[in-house]
Amino acid sequence: MEIKEYLSNAEDSMQLAIEYLDETLSRIRAGKASARLLDGIRVDYYGSAAPISNVANISVPDARTIAITPWEKSMFKEIEKAIINSDLGVTPENNGEVIRLSIPPLTEDRRKTLAKQCKAEAETAKVSVRNARREAIDGLKKEIKNGLSEDAEKDAEVQVQKVHDKYMKKIDELYAKKEEEILTV
Repeated sequence: MEIKEYLSNAEDSMQLAIEYLDETLSRIRAGKASARLLDGIRVDYYGSAAPISNVANISVPDARTIAITPWEKSMFKEIEKAIINSDLGVTPENNGEVIRLSIPPLTEDRRKTLAKQCKAEAETAKVSVRNARREAIDGLKKEIKNGLSEDAEKDAEVQVQKVHDKYMKKIDELYAKKEEEILTV
């Protein structure tokens, strides 16, 4: 394999780790209403599991409320059941027209727990980035046996390390932003 392929594969893996972290952090509620909180919740829609956004209109009228307007009356019970069974921790209120989710303010203990959860997710992403770096370096070392010069291999290792450092910085930035969002009262 070419050196560029190893670098490309490593960078692709690292980018996937960043995207996964961003998606995971967006689902952790920070005391503010966001339509993304509902992204992971699926409802039974004619025999298949569909995201709530595919069966209803989701809006955020204020910082503490999410309003869900199902397109079909039959979906009210399905959406309520899915929200109750999820790990969102919010009880839906149904007035027959709109399902409202009131996001309660977070307690200090809950904020600290969520910050720890975010840190754990960031660490998981860092492990993925490190694994991608290790795989690329191991592959480059194997290429020496196939005729790659040691100098070229060392230069490629330096490039892999630079890419690794760039993604580690991105992970730290995402985590710091989310932590600040959670700990801000």
